[in-house]
Amino acid sequence: MSDGFRFDRPGLDELAAALETLERGFGGLPRADDDVDSAAVRAALLEAASRMRDNYPYFHPLYAGQMLKPPHAVARLAYALATWINPNNHALDGGRASSAMEKEAVAELARMFGWDAHLGHLCGGGTMANLEALWVAGRLASGKTVLASSQAHYTHGRISAVLGLPFEEIPCDRRGRLDAAALGRRLARGDVGTVVATLGTTATGSVDPLPEILDLQRRHGFRLHADAAYGGYFGLADNLGPEARAAFDRIGEADSIVVDPHKHGLQPYGCGAVLFRDPSVGRFYKHESPYTYFSSAELHLGEISLECSRPGASAVALWTTLRLFPLERGGAFARRLASSRQAALDLHARLCADARFVAAFEPELDIVVWLVRAPRLSECSARARRVFDESARRDLHLAVAELPAAFFNLDGSGIERDRETVACLRSVLMKPEHREWIGRIWERLDAAAGTA
Repeated sequence: MSDGFRFDRPGLDELAAALETLERGFGGLPRADDDVDSAAVRAALLEAASRMRDNYPYFHPLYAGQMLKPPHAVARLAYALATWINPNNHALDGGRASSAMEKEAVAELARMFGWDAHLGHLCGGGTMANLEALWVAGRLASGKTVLASSQAHYTHGRISAVLGLPFEEIPCDRRGRLDAAALGRRLARGDVGTVVATLGTTATGSVDPLPEILDLQRRHGFRLHADAAYGGYFGLADNLGPEARAAFDRIGEADSIVVDPHKHGLQPYGCGAVLFRDPSVGRFYKHESPYTYFSSAELHLGEISLECSRPGASAVALWTTLRLFPLERGGAFARRLASSRQAALDLHARLCADARFVAAFEPELDIVVWLVRAPRLSECSARARRVFDESARRDLHLAVAELPAAFFNLDGSGIERDRETVACLRSVLMKPEHREWIGRIWERLDAAAGTA
């Protein structure tokens, strides 16, 4: 790139030192040489590197589009270190150390939500984690309806179909949050087994009103699942608005929680986590396999997950990262989250002060959405796509999202509402350095809007 970007490389020395430590643990074994042709390996790697250049710069602060965040160097290195062993965390025989590390790391995630007793494990990502949470919910309320907001991740509808559970959407308010009054009206009709509360929607980062949903739970007795795949870590941040703060302060009252360490948790894909407040739901996972593993009578992770083979390297990477970044308020990790939210607030303020744009509601986490002003909403959509293209030509990578027009205050804007949805620009400012880069991001957005 023009500014001389380079990937960080000093960590390779640390990886070599870690490999030497790992080797010494197996020093008593006879040598077993790999049949490796170094020249062929180098050629294949260089070819792969050339192919990988056909990517957006997801790792750079000027990439501010989708939910893509580079793993921390320590996570990359720990993951690579573990691949020399290549443990399988399905059973203790396949991943003895990494299974223990997974249990410890998951316990730290649970404590972040205020849980000491819990059942949980890592999985491939939020989709699989939500599948397990709804699968347990379905076992407890067979055949009953699952409810989620119209801005909840689309995976909940698909998962419910896979599980044979009825699924219905509940409308959102003008800030992209589940409408508690609409939820109450639907609950009054009965036959609801589970309500999904989203703490950090994919499109806008909105946080559903968890205190109101918990009040409804006490009256109607449904199971409450918190999909915090994106926003789960934000409970550690010290600069949330009062409503988001109130929701995160009570997330521990949910029956199950999903969080994705491969989003804000600094991990490589795929690393999701599902947690249950009541450990006794482990009874639904119980199974017998005649060919699995019998060298240990201790509970293994394969007995509390739907997935079988799972990469122990993910657990090693997360465990190692947590040594560097404990999950504590006021700590270095929490400050990174606060920085991302502040970046979103800074960009939102600039948008609100510029007549060329119409910003949506104030961001609750670190996602910002805005319109590019035009006489009609249909023209706003077309102009947003032009700004998107012009921004990319300036190495600023945003995203385009189709959202309800109701998310934008168009009263007195002079914009004709000729459609109910509008294509708008969306920016996910999830890298901690985004706060320092807002000025440069704005310069490129300003230039792009001037030519679109």
